[in-house]
Amino acid sequence: MTKTVTSRYDVAEHLRTPEEMAAYLEASIEEADGDTAFIAKALGDIARAKGMSRVARDTGLSRESLYKALSGERNPTWDTVLRVVGALGLKLRVEAVLDSDADAQDASVRR
Repeated sequence: MTKTVTSRYDVAEHLRTPEEMAAYLEASIEEADGDTAFIAKALGDIARAKGMSRVARDTGLSRESLYKALSGERNPTWDTVLRVVGALGLKLRVEAVLDSDADAQDASVRR
């Protein structure tokens, strides 16, 4: 019987275009359910795909501090998140979410 040889999957190897990076970050934010370390890890994956040295240079932060902040074990500061997102050529946007009929009624009353 032959053994199957596997290798460790690294999502950073598959994030090639800005559109793929944006879609990955968007999906990660939706999946995170408020877990900021999870989102930081996704940013770290994208930063590694883009090149951590380049992201460090563009953010003005050291590679070491970026690796730590985006490891998924810490919650980076908002300033760090904004710097990294900008260095990655991405932008964050906000969207209103109506969770229930009551929210929809409240919105229609305000019009």
